[in-house]
Amino acid sequence: MTRIVLIRHAETAHNRDGLVQGRADNPLSELGVRQAEALAAALATVPFAAVCSSPLQRALQTARAVAQPHGLDLQVVDALTEMDIGEMEGLTGAELRQRFPEFMRAWLSEHAGDAAMPGGESLQQVQERAGAALDHIVAEQPEATVAVVSHNFVILTLLCRALSLPLNQFRRLRHQVAATSIIDVASDRTALVRLNDTCHLEQAGLLGADPWLARR
Repeated sequence: MTRIVLIRHAETAHNRDGLVQGRADNPLSELGVRQAEALAAALATVPFAAVCSSPLQRALQTARAVAQPHGLDLQVVDALTEMDIGEMEGLTGAELRQRFPEFMRAWLSEHAGDAAMPGGESLQQVQERAGAALDHIVAEQPEATVAVVSHNFVILTLLCRALSLPLNQFRRLRHQVAATSIIDVASDRTALVRLNDTCHLEQAGLLGADPWLARR
């Protein structure tokens, strides 16, 4: 069995301000840096064999903090990068609804998994590439614990995959910035062990605003 600790990057200014964030290469905010430090402290005793990260700056900053106490080099995995959201980059929720009403209808329907962002990807495409990357990590690290630092839509699609949920049910799951979820992957099953754990942020007073609520 391989234990995968899914980690969403810490806060950026876009997260703080409730703006949609895809592949814009934004760094962590001041609060995000402190969140990454708290996350690293919370995970310092976890016996990681590897730390894998999306290539985007916010994920790399978070992953470096996690890897440092373990003396591990990062493994950068391109397929763990965030969903390509195309023309929606940097917009508010209100702007999305105003500019892309047809897409938003599909996004909020049972066909959400196949609805491609204007000029970007669909959740199905994200799940396929990220799922293949996760399968490779599991094959490379049997019987080990691995940190996987990635992004909101990537993590949500991987959790749907682990739970055999259709992608149009992704809104039933939440994964806040600098939160962790754990899945155990065996040859015959995948089990969700922990979901959206933010205890380390609560204890340090570093939760910040919930970006999901800010975009509503």
